Amino acid sequence: MYADEMVATAQAMVTSGKGILAADESYSTANKRFEKLGIPTTEEARRAYRDMLLLTPGLGDFISGVILFDETIHQSTHDGVPFAEAIVTAGMIPGIKLDTGAKPLAGAPGETVTEGLDNLRDRVADYYKLGARFAKWRAVLTIGDGIPSRRCIEANAHALARYAAICQEGGLVPIVEPEVLMDGAHTLERSFEVTEEVLHTVFAQLYLHKVVPEQMILKPSMVIPGEKSSQQVSVEAVATATVKCLLCTVPAAVPGIAFLSGGQSEELATAHLNAMNTLFKGKMPWPLTFSYGRALQQPALLAWMGQDANVPTARQALHHRVKCNSAASLGQYTEEMEKAA
Repeated sequence: MYADEMVATAQAMVTSGKGILAADESYSTANKRFEKLGIPTTEEARRAYRDMLLLTPGLGDFISGVILFDETIHQSTHDGVPFAEAIVTAGMIPGIKLDTGAKPLAGAPGETVTEGLDNLRDRVADYYKLGARFAKWRAVLTIGDGIPSRRCIEANAHALARYAAICQEGGLVPIVEPEVLMDGAHTLERSFEVTEEVLHTVFAQLYLHKVVPEQMILKPSMVIPGEKSSQQVSVEAVATATVKCLLCTVPAAVPGIAFLSGGQSEELATAHLNAMNTLFKGKMPWPLTFSYGRALQQPALLAWMGQDANVPTARQALHHRVKCNSAASLGQYTEEMEKAA
């Protein structure tokens, strides 16, 4: 019923030179960021913040779609236009976060499984009516002593596949997001080993649940050493390990890959994406682009600080970051772009 529409949507989401803005922070995550800056932790403050982000002039030149949180998709701009409608008017596609967060996996200390499958079919139908045309589900895997376990990897892969199948049944393109966290002291090699196992398992489950690869987007983490590792590596090494891992695990039929930033600094996340598209241009079956949250939003949030008078400056900061990452998705990003800003 929705097959052609979902194929078209998935392809549009990875249009050349465009990425996806993750603006789907939960109440608690948004409030924590606001609290640190002295911004009121109210529904209106969160609405005003999303208004500042989503109405940035020219955003649609570099962003194909926006992932929203449940609160936001039910809210409107300061002019009373529903956010989903405003996103479409700006030339972008509205999406929605469907998982309800990572919860402790029983009997597996230090590991989690993402929940949210209850009533998912009904929620997909409701969000489609509200204008969403794609969705997101994030699985979280931690590298540590003896983890992630096979049980944790398989539990999360199974949930991702069930979510994706229900989304496609209801007309939403699923973003499949298995995140291997940067937390820890693991090496690049260990990150590669875990990421490869996770992606193999995820795609085996997607196949088992009859998820159509042409109607989905993969949102993986990059293959990168733990932030506490004593063996940090070059931008080129991260780019090479990441692409090598993807080539070994991701079907060519997938329309595109949009990376999460995973706690990297704004400029480093951009540099890594650029290096992949520079070193491996013409050697990959899918485009590599971005689906960043904090790595796009943080400069704008710091410029905004909850003040209406700061909105133009904050929007300039967001515009700069999406422009830089657009260039990186084409292998055209340079340090001079940062200096110019």
